[in-house]
Amino acid sequence: MSAATSPAAPRRRGARRIPLTWLGMLPFLLYMLVFLGAPLYVVVHGALTANGHFTLSNFSAILTQAQYLIPLKNSVILSLWTSLGPAILGLALAAAVVAGPRDGVLRRVVSSASGVFAYFAGAPLAFVWFASLGTLGVITVFFKTTLGYDLAKHFDISSQLGVGICYFYFQIPLMVIFMTPALEGLKPEWEEAARNLGATRRSYIRHVAAPVLAPSFIAAWLILFGSAFSAFATMLALDGCTQVVVPCKIYFEMSNNVLTNSIPFGLALGTEMIAVVGIVMIFYWWVQRRAGRWLR
Repeated sequence: MSAATSPAAPRRRGARRIPLTWLGMLPFLLYMLVFLGAPLYVVVHGALTANGHFTLSNFSAILTQAQYLIPLKNSVILSLWTSLGPAILGLALAAAVVAGPRDGVLRRVVSSASGVFAYFAGAPLAFVWFASLGTLGVITVFFKTTLGYDLAKHFDISSQLGVGICYFYFQIPLMVIFMTPALEGLKPEWEEAARNLGATRRSYIRHVAAPVLAPSFIAAWLILFGSAFSAFATMLALDGCTQVVVPCKIYFEMSNNVLTNSIPFGLALGTEMIAVVGIVMIFYWWVQRRAGRWLR
């Protein structure tokens, strides 16, 4: 048999070829390594070292001193009510959208607006907030000239309440984006079966829809909590970071005078924030897996 027609030599055992899909992932992996992995290493390494030696003194300081514990407490409180409120309102809005026609105007408008407003934050959102509810904002001037009510004396957009309500602007649309697929996953056959067994709509929601939607709701709320906990640009542009929260404390520690040597504490606070967001994402992944069992 000639060499041209001889069977191909068998491949060596143990030889593996890299799947072509990994080649497509290579640019993304490089992007993650450069813009996420490298900064993460710098922050964690700086928080755990001092003069080139391993130390936990930075974490001991931020976990025992009041000047670092108060920002953590304020961040948790702010994140709780600015995530739970939008979670409830976003769920109600998503339910109203899903209850309507699939190709209806309401669904198209809300879906398009949610996709835009969910990522409309930072300096642009702060400008809109100033132009609307600031001392010379459109709504403030309208209330004062038309209704004779000075809104600026009773509502300060730079207060914690004002900043928190500003967070609602992008948190509610984000909740709508997360909950719309979950609500669409409720099968009509489940309600029909419940009705055939004598269940009312209220009992169907209580015993069927609510337990099925609970994991998705909790997972979406966790994302909103992490988003509010790590929000920084909106607060910085809105009130100059006068609120005593973790992101602003990191900002001041990292930009402080080098003679005070506060940068390691800022890096430790950054690591603390990474840990909190990481814990939130782990719980989100676990809850989302449970939600996926019903919504397949």
